[in-house]
Amino acid sequence: MTSVKLYPPKPEKVYFFGTCLIDMFFPQAGLDGIRLLEREGIEVVFPDDQTCCGQPAYTSGYQDEARAVAEAQLGLFAEPWPIVVPSGSCGGMMRTHYPQLFAGTPRETEAREVASRIYELTEFLMHVCHIQLADKGRPEKVAMHTSCSARREMGLAETGPKLLAQLGHVELVEQERAAECCGFGGTFAVRHPEVSAAMVEDKTQAIEATGAEHFVTSDCGCLMNIAGRFEYQKKAVWGEHIASYLWRRTT
Repeated sequence: MTSVKLYPPKPEKVYFFGTCLIDMFFPQAGLDGIRLLEREGIEVVFPDDQTCCGQPAYTSGYQDEARAVAEAQLGLFAEPWPIVVPSGSCGGMMRTHYPQLFAGTPRETEAREVASRIYELTEFLMHVCHIQLADKGRPEKVAMHTSCSARREMGLAETGPKLLAQLGHVELVEQERAAECCGFGGTFAVRHPEVSAAMVEDKTQAIEATGAEHFVTSDCGCLMNIAGRFEYQKKAVWGEHIASYLWRRTT
């Protein structure tokens, strides 16, 4: 079920949960997300002990292991500040599944409270910061891929495109398979590689057919999967996390 959020006024401080994939593969996206928030006058606090949200274990059916990983995150956000996550996938896990994961345990109340403060980055920029972007880049065509978790679990199909629409020199082109999964799905791509490969092949063909020079997404798993497929195909279409794209075009 899609979560419903009541958006607060812009705060003075937020926590930033960086995600595993940003930490390991796309650190620039995390830094650019933080810069976007700081430019809006917000102090960003990055808890050093953060690790994984627990989603890989959770979606693989290992609830006890997922709970142990998630439990290590709960104590990192003691202050009542929003928790901004540059990923609809991780954000969906923390907002939607933490209350379920800890139901009936001593930390259920804490998990629900943390979940209530989770915001995906584009959601936060759009609905809390009410960000206004001035495009300084050259004219170009760009395709947007919104992850399944952001689109269906968090109800955020429109936040990324609306932010891109503020960029006056960017033509946002609609891909035929915009609402379809790229095939990554966390551990799905590992457990069902042939199916995943067929899905990302469809996705890259749809993006290429738009004539876009590159694509952006708000989830690094999708970014790694789609960009990796384009590289395998030796196609000149490259991908970028939306945080880096917004920062690069507005500085």
